[in-house]
Amino acid sequence: MKNILIKIMALFTLLLMVNCAKDDYSFGSLIAPTNIVVTYELVGKTAAMPDGDGSGLVKFTVKADNAISYKFVFTDGTSESSPSGVFEKRFTTTGVNTYTVTVLASGKAGLTSNTTVDVKVLSTFSDAEAVAFLTGGTSKKWYFSASEVGHLGVGPNNSDATQNYYGAYYQAAAWEKAGAASSSCLYNNVLTFSEVGGLLKFNLDNGGTTFFNSSYLSVAGGSGTDDSCLTYSATGTKAVSLSPSASVITKNANAATQTRGTLMTFSDGGFMGYYVGQSTYEILSITENRMVVRAIMGNNPALAWYHTFVSTKPTQAVATVDYTKLVWSDEFNTDGTPDATKWTYDLGAGGWGNSELQTYTNNTENVAVSAGTLKITAKKSGSSYTSARLKSEGKFKFTYGKVEVRAKLPVGGGTWPAIWMLGSDYATNTWPGCGEIDIMEAIGNEPNVIHGTLHYPGNSGGNGNTGKTTITNASTEFHVYKTVWSAASVKIYVDDVLFHTVANTSSLPFNKDFFMILNVAMGGTFGGSVDPTFAQSAMEIDYVRVYQ
Repeated sequence: MKNILIKIMALFTLLLMVNCAKDDYSFGSLIAPTNIVVTYELVGKTAAMPDGDGSGLVKFTVKADNAISYKFVFTDGTSESSPSGVFEKRFTTTGVNTYTVTVLASGKAGLTSNTTVDVKVLSTFSDAEAVAFLTGGTSKKWYFSASEVGHLGVGPNNSDATQNYYGAYYQAAAWEKAGAASSSCLYNNVLTFSEVGGLLKFNLDNGGTTFFNSSYLSVAGGSGTDDSCLTYSATGTKAVSLSPSASVITKNANAATQTRGTLMTFSDGGFMGYYVGQSTYEILSITENRMVVRAIMGNNPALAWYHTFVSTKPTQAVATVDYTKLVWSDEFNTDGTPDATKWTYDLGAGGWGNSELQTYTNNTENVAVSAGTLKITAKKSGSSYTSARLKSEGKFKFTYGKVEVRAKLPVGGGTWPAIWMLGSDYATNTWPGCGEIDIMEAIGNEPNVIHGTLHYPGNSGGNGNTGKTTITNASTEFHVYKTVWSAASVKIYVDDVLFHTVANTSSLPFNKDFFMILNVAMGGTFGGSVDPTFAQSAMEIDYVRVYQ
């Protein structure tokens, strides 16, 4: 009891001390910066050249009492922060011009003071022809030259004149970045250069998604080791200043044919579509309809990136592929069980991760051939359901071809029929890495709506690369569900009407063997609620044909 009283008294004393303590939230006096002093030096200024050497370079230094950081605001629309108060600016308007520069000094709690200074400086550098090419005299749009080899490349930034002016390490193949979800946004970029009041301006429209070099994924909250498209808006007009280049290329013996020698610097972190932590680009060549630029990697000055742009947006020509040689089929002309030389079964419950309600069997009440069609029947069985899933795994697989399946779909809320293909390496290349091609999926809760979907890394589950169309009489008449699968694309049709296309590339898992699957599921993540009055319904299949 004595120990308890001692502890209570100690706690009371502690609380009393806390309550009696003086509240002190003071961080010191909050005083706006004072005594702002701005000095500047014109680079190359002499008695003979009082306005500088023509480079347009001015070195600013600012100091103020009670200041912790500084910001320079220029009349060309740019601004730069400088904690040290030291900053070098290149003014690019040709001739001797006077610029008013606003300097803001920031103190504690964000309190600021400002002053202005007028700077008179000479710039003799101009590239009127480049401006005319960039803008077309007013405004012009540019696009990545996706159809051209080397439209994106990387090479060394060193003194080796045999390598330092092009993508010696890597050159992207034509349309290399198309189709893959991780990089396809690159070709959505629209770069607009405009001339406004004698000033060069730039806008990048990338639809809110930017292709990031892997070193900079964290800028948009990403991570990993591969370049990726991430949500990152680049909107806003940027000012563009031109200046002479002093890159390693300019020192090459053939510099006149390897670089134009003009640098473009974009204000406020502007960049030309591919994020490499750089806002300054060297124009290597430019005409009315084609431009090649070079940028030093922001965090690795040993590397230089190369971009090629054109003023007419490229379109990807997809070769027309038709497959006419019948290599595998089932016409379902023999009554009884399905042909065991062509089909096997998945058996069991659970829906393989889709929360489906049926148990798959090989019973004739769920799967049988009669009157010239295969019938896969979903049935209510007590408080659950039975159905069947056939597959050609171990019997037939193929790479590329045309698949045609003539079928009539079941009816009833909760039914989920599917005609699809799965990568045959799924056991070692876990889904979605193995790839999945859904030629036809439908749900009884949305009669006559047909879905065609591809699943692969980045496009799995509810994020599949999908399209849909609406037909009539899907459950009372037969329709032909078809896919044409090639190295260039996967196209999905109903009755020869194309409704979904996905560009195929070497980076996607659609360039190897797949096998066929036919099934009717019940409920699940896609099938939805089952009609309580549902008893049974079947998907009837007239034939399955594969052409190559």
